[in-house]
Amino acid sequence: MALPFAERADWFGPEYRDTLEALNDGSVHRRFDPYLDIDWDAAEFAIDPEDPRWVLAPDFDPLGATRWYREQPLDRQIAIGRWRVANSIKVGAAFESMLIRGLMHYIMKLPNGSPEFRYCLHEMTEECNHIQMFQELINRIGVDVPGMRPMLRRLSPFVGVIGGYQPVGLFIGILGGEEPIDHYQKSIIRDGGNLPPAVVRTMEIHIAEEARHISFAHEFLRVHVPKMSASRKALTAMLFPVIMRWLAAEIMTPPKSFAAEFDIPEDVFREAFWDSPQSRRILAGYFGDMRLLASELGLMTPLATRVWTKLGISGPASRYRSEPERGRRAA
Repeated sequence: MALPFAERADWFGPEYRDTLEALNDGSVHRRFDPYLDIDWDAAEFAIDPEDPRWVLAPDFDPLGATRWYREQPLDRQIAIGRWRVANSIKVGAAFESMLIRGLMHYIMKLPNGSPEFRYCLHEMTEECNHIQMFQELINRIGVDVPGMRPMLRRLSPFVGVIGGYQPVGLFIGILGGEEPIDHYQKSIIRDGGNLPPAVVRTMEIHIAEEARHISFAHEFLRVHVPKMSASRKALTAMLFPVIMRWLAAEIMTPPKSFAAEFDIPEDVFREAFWDSPQSRRILAGYFGDMRLLASELGLMTPLATRVWTKLGISGPASRYRSEPERGRRAA
C-alpha cells in the first residue's frame, strides 16, 4: 500500500528538509553565470601562452614536484603546465557530465514532494554552467586536450546511469571526483592564485558553487547511510576508499598521450602518478574531509581502515570541513 503523500514527502525529517531549503536559497540568490560573471574579452583575462604562471607548483601538482620537471627549460615547463591545466579543466567538465547523468536518473524515481528533487535540479543547472565555463576557458587556452583517460571516457556514459540505481554509491562517487578537484583549487587560491587570471576566476566560481554541492553530498550520505542494512553498510565501508582512490587516479592522472607529447620518461610519469613520497602525500591530502565523513558515518571500521592504508590514502581526518593541510610544503 502506498504511503500518504505527506509521509512520503518527509521521509528524512524536518532537519534535512531545512538544510535543503537553505541550499536551494543559495542556488537562487548566490549563483553565477559564466557569460555574465566573467568578462572573457577583458584585457586582464587574455590568455598568454608564454605566461610563466603556467609553471606547475610542486606543492600542489605531483608532476611539478618531480626533479625532471624542475630541471626543464622555462619555456618547456610553461608548455607542459599549460597542457596539464587545460586537460584537468577538460576532465572536470567530463566529470560534471557524469554527475548530471546520475542525478537525473536518480531524481526521476523520487516520489512527489521529495525534498531532494528541487535541489538536485539546481545542482545540475549549476554543473551545466560549469561545463560551459570550463569549455570556454579550454577554447581560449588553445590546447587541444583529450580530458579523461581513454577507459573512463568510454565508460562515462554508463557510470552515471548505473549510479542512479545505487544512490549511496553515486554520492560517494560524486565526492570521490569533487573532493580532489576542490582540494586542488582551494590550495592554489590559498597560496595566492599564481595562475593566469582567467583560470583563477573560473576556480573561484567553481569553488563557491561546489561548496553547496559537496555539502549536499555529505548531508545525503548522513541521512541515507544509517538507513542501510548492516551488511550493506559493511560493504559500503569497504567500497568507500576504493571509489575514492579509483576516481582520484582517473581525474588527477593525465592520459598517456600527455607523456608522449612531451617526452616524459616512463619512470618520471610513474613517480609523479603516484609512486614518490611527495606525490603520495598529495594524493592522501585530497581526502582529509572524506576520512572525517567516513568516521562520522561509522564507515571507518578496522577492516576498512586497512583498505584506506593499503590504497595509500590514509592519514589524519580533517578537524573540520575544508581544513587546510598543515605543513604541506614540498621539501
